[in-house]
Amino acid sequence: MAEWTDGYWQSADGLRLHYRDYAGGADGRPPILCIPGLTRNARDFEGVAARLAGDWRVLCVDLRGRGGSDKAPDPATYNPLVYLQDVQRLVAELGLARIVLFGTSLGGLVSLLFANAARAQAAGLLLNDVGPVIEEAGLATIRAYVGRYESWPTWSHAGRALKEAQGDRYPDWSIDQWIAHAKRACRLNASGNIVFDYDMAIAEPLKAPAPAVDLWPAFDALAGIPALLVRGALSDILSRATAEEMVRRNRDLESVTVPGVGHAPMLDEPEAVAGIDHLLERVARAG
Repeated sequence: MAEWTDGYWQSADGLRLHYRDYAGGADGRPPILCIPGLTRNARDFEGVAARLAGDWRVLCVDLRGRGGSDKAPDPATYNPLVYLQDVQRLVAELGLARIVLFGTSLGGLVSLLFANAARAQAAGLLLNDVGPVIEEAGLATIRAYVGRYESWPTWSHAGRALKEAQGDRYPDWSIDQWIAHAKRACRLNASGNIVFDYDMAIAEPLKAPAPAVDLWPAFDALAGIPALLVRGALSDILSRATAEEMVRRNRDLESVTVPGVGHAPMLDEPEAVAGIDHLLERVARAG
């Protein structure tokens, strides 16, 4: 596993936020900034970082309320626009002129917003199993499990519980893969029990009716930026029809589908690896 250093920055409302910094990119390549999904954290990108670090600097953030970042006192700040502001402050603090954005699910939406707000800084973009249209069936599944407190006595118990709850997402995983998944998504609490590594209050904004937002204009504005869409073939968040429409509308977007995987691919699958490598080749060529 590649080594990293822990970094911290402060949000506009005074939260101490955490990121992992994997060294690399001494030849002037732009850093890769990885933004995880709703209930996940920087550990989700361990495999990506281990493979790319050295050639590329890889920064993996914990959004507020996740991992090593502070919980927000106001749950209303658990929303994409505030996450965007948090990420913008990190990029500014590190003095990064350009970055490659890797975003999974919610992190993909934040990446999309970042590229729209600061197009000149977006050297490349990976959207992992997310697009301008989010399927209602997938949203219903998310609302059903997010914010439900659970705990387990051992990592084996946690892995088996996640397999029972999410087995349709990764039907071919071994129990060892599920335990590894638990170690990415969970943590040991002060009582020695294993719990999810996020603030249960992130579920609060999901309970209120949200106004419909048309994200197609934001997506269309990405034209000209080297981009990759990774979709899980079994995804209930990103439909095949939406993925095909994204590719039709943006000639700079390449797309790969990971067979036998739902929401969301881990980005270590052969199809995702090949797509990422080609995206980064395009970024490097573009300078």
